[in-house]
Amino acid sequence: MNRSRRRLLQQLSALGLLSGMGIPGLIRDALAAGNYPVVQGMHKLKGEVRINGKLAREGQPVLPGDRVTTGANGEAIYVIDGNAFLQRSNSVVEFGKEAAKQFFRVVSGRILSVFGRGEKRLVVPTAVIGIRGTACYIEAEPKKVYFCLCYGTAEVEPTAEPGRVERIETHHHDHPIFIHHDKGMPSMANARAVNHTDDELIMLEWLHRRRPPFYGQGLTAY
Repeated sequence: MNRSRRRLLQQLSALGLLSGMGIPGLIRDALAAGNYPVVQGMHKLKGEVRINGKLAREGQPVLPGDRVTTGANGEAIYVIDGNAFLQRSNSVVEFGKEAAKQFFRVVSGRILSVFGRGEKRLVVPTAVIGIRGTACYIEAEPKKVYFCLCYGTAEVEPTAEPGRVERIETHHHDHPIFIHHDKGMPSMANARAVNHTDDELIMLEWLHRRRPPFYGQGLTAY
């Protein structure tokens, strides 16, 4: 096994993605053999995870129009087409039926996402975000959203200032922001990178046999 696959196995193991049977076991065996299939749907479930109100199961697909929720101890790793997600606890995410109009809406909570090619429209409580082939981490509250464009390009339009669009380009967590919709607060303000790691991004990208642009450069995780 080469060094790249060995490192990935270590990262996936640390995230608990190689334990047990089913899809995680298939991932482990495929990596050990040097062959990695792209598997759609739920890869890893922890605690309470529901799709449209019903308890989710490993391998279950997530489809346009679905609502994914996690409980206080819940966490989910899942794949939709060329995209992959790590949804943390106490989070509600809705996937649009028409991806061109709304790929997903983060109602509340925290999600780390990597995206395949093509433009996508994300909706959060305080903004509309257009992205193209990139990765981002979101923490959403009713009047305050944390947004880190981990790498790639995004255009952010805060609901507090309709018509204002800020274009962001980053290589490695270069310009995280808070997006407010609260009187007395700026609609957008600089932040720092928190609560997500490079190993998590590497893991999500590898679910599609991709590598993030910083891979192999020895950069620090957050």
